[in-house]
Amino acid sequence: MPPSATATPARAKPNVAGPLRGVVLKVLSVCCFVVMATLLKATRTIPAGELVFFRCVFAIVPVVAYLAWQRQLRTAFRTRNPMGHVVRSFIGVTSMGLGFFALTRLPLPETTAIGYAAPLLIVVFSAVLLKERVHVFRWTAVLIGLVGVVIILWPRLTLFSSGAPIGDNESVGAASALGAAVMSAFAMMQVRKLVQTERSETIVIYFFVCASLLSLLTIPLGWLMPTPQQAVLLVCAGFAGGVGQLLLTSCYRYADMSVIAPFEYVSVILTIIIGLVVFAEIPTVSMIAGALIIVASGIAVILREHHLGLDRVKAREAATP
Repeated sequence: MPPSATATPARAKPNVAGPLRGVVLKVLSVCCFVVMATLLKATRTIPAGELVFFRCVFAIVPVVAYLAWQRQLRTAFRTRNPMGHVVRSFIGVTSMGLGFFALTRLPLPETTAIGYAAPLLIVVFSAVLLKERVHVFRWTAVLIGLVGVVIILWPRLTLFSSGAPIGDNESVGAASALGAAVMSAFAMMQVRKLVQTERSETIVIYFFVCASLLSLLTIPLGWLMPTPQQAVLLVCAGFAGGVGQLLLTSCYRYADMSVIAPFEYVSVILTIIIGLVVFAEIPTVSMIAGALIIVASGIAVILREHHLGLDRVKAREAATP
């Protein structure tokens, strides 16, 4: 599952001399998040709310250790917008819970690929809700990407087939994965607001703390006592998620986002391999075709935004006397 709901790029100015380091850190962060998703899926019987708790609680450990090492721990908890963090955390927890539930119902690569609808949905929501101007190229790329999402979802949505059971696992899983992508898009829009006044480390630490507390509200829905093996998997998953968050935040210090962002799609390849080897999940033709369409449209949007950014810089330079 993509980390969009929790990701917060660092606001530090990229070091143009080290783009390779930024790419390496990005790929390592992707690997950490894929390991996290794999470990969570391997727990099998643990409820989604409980997965969220372990993922967030134990992610705090490496984050706090890193901030203490950087001597940023004291300032990390200073905030100008506490309610903004609560709202962002509630949306993020909802997205995470739906995504983790989808992991228990769908193959790992399918859940990951559907999650990549989130950046596409941000464009739609920004245009409709925030009245941002979206050009024809972006609309075209987004619509093509959403077609890819439908291609992946359609075979799973037996809900619309005659005689299909309403509680079909794959149908519920597909709907949950799509819901996770929708909530992830809203979470990233909320992060856009927070970065205007908050440090990236503040957003990260408040999310994990608030998410851990909010996930406790799911206890009445039925938590299970993990077996020793499940407990190890859960703790390692949370730790991997925390390390992945640190790597993700750090990678943007060394290269521009347009250079780094496309490497997010490395997870598609990794999850297909892990799905085959660990869970014996054979990718379907519709999954591969849909994923390729989503990845292509996402990269097209990233590259287009990069070129538009360069054009705006040149225009400002030309206007400067």
